[in-house]
Amino acid sequence: MIHDMMPGTEEQLQKEMTSAYVGIDPTADSLHIGHLVSIMMLKHFQRAGHRPIALVGGATGMIGDPSMKSAERRLLDEATLRHNQEKIKKQLAKFLDFDSNAPNAAKLVNNYDWMKEYTFLDFIRDIGKHLTVNYMMAKDSVKKRLSSDSNVGLSFTEFSYQLLQGYDFLYLYQEEGCRLQMGGSDQWGNITTGTELIRRKTGSEAYALVCPLITKADGTKFGKTEHGNVWLDRRYTSPYAFYQFWLNVSDADAAKYMKIFTDLDQETIASLEAEQAEAPHLRPLQKRLAKEITGMVHSPEDVEMAVAASDILFGHSTSESLKKIDEETLLAVFDGVPQFEISKDELSGGIKAIDLLTEKAAVFPSKGEMRKLVQNGGVSVNKERLDETDVVINASSLLNGTYLLVQRGKKNYYLLIAK
Repeated sequence: MIHDMMPGTEEQLQKEMTSAYVGIDPTADSLHIGHLVSIMMLKHFQRAGHRPIALVGGATGMIGDPSMKSAERRLLDEATLRHNQEKIKKQLAKFLDFDSNAPNAAKLVNNYDWMKEYTFLDFIRDIGKHLTVNYMMAKDSVKKRLSSDSNVGLSFTEFSYQLLQGYDFLYLYQEEGCRLQMGGSDQWGNITTGTELIRRKTGSEAYALVCPLITKADGTKFGKTEHGNVWLDRRYTSPYAFYQFWLNVSDADAAKYMKIFTDLDQETIASLEAEQAEAPHLRPLQKRLAKEITGMVHSPEDVEMAVAASDILFGHSTSESLKKIDEETLLAVFDGVPQFEISKDELSGGIKAIDLLTEKAAVFPSKGEMRKLVQNGGVSVNKERLDETDVVINASSLLNGTYLLVQRGKKNYYLLIAK
């Protein structure tokens, strides 16, 4: 998990309990899996007896960091930032202990709290004079933006970002005794600006430790799907879709992610890798990875639901297991399959399957085609094989009081929604 660190970092961590912080951009009211690396760093840090500080960038979030960005971002108002902060803290509490009386209990801070009263004149007098423009221009994040072919350029607002992040480190050094800042490798320039500011302002040493930027084996961006980011909040990415994301990573990525995103020890991971080598089609690495991370981000119950839901699509699940799936998971599993609306009133009196699946919902183009497939055992309703076309289906068959799942052949699913 370590990409680089400043000389002396390891000695500092071995010497005493050390406070370290990671900055989190509150531009949304949920973290996504791109944040998970730095969160896991804080988790390991706390487990090793050190004190983690999560900094929500309420002030810097109003500006935007130019690192690895090609354009300036949308700015947020204070009410939105405060809302996002509360949501983010709830997610972080699944990984970090904020509430115990232990000396290394985690702490959440917001840089807006110390920046909101700081005037511009005071800031450039107290902080700006300690770092030269030459020093700030030499940072990769600035150089890349200035040398890019786009006409976007770099605003003074964004240029000042590293100075503000450097001041955060100085503030936490002075107020919280924070000696270390951690983050992704793209943050190295901003973090070392902070260590330089602390050295020039106080004459003391502070440290930097960064983790690698997570990539996929095929070179595409980690954490992105055709639906966008993979979020930790179930409102944006259902636990089932979250579980499926990890289940579907490549063998090479599964081995790497296991070491970064779980608490499993080296021996356990090594034995899983050996199992994978012997029987890659069983995907033991992906299954354990998906179970561990979904359980950590959501709950063990959500893992069970996701596994049961996966069996519906890809395994040999029964009607009974289908009935146990909640509505949220059912809709997540069958997101994108053809859907038909049917009348709940018509169902209450009962309707023949052949009429329902041809006239009321066009699952089959003709009754003749449906009869033929039923005779060959290729049609099921709610995972129960349909043996006769005249079977009567009524409201008691509805899943969660609303849905009928029709399967035509091995792979074609249809969702009927009774309204």
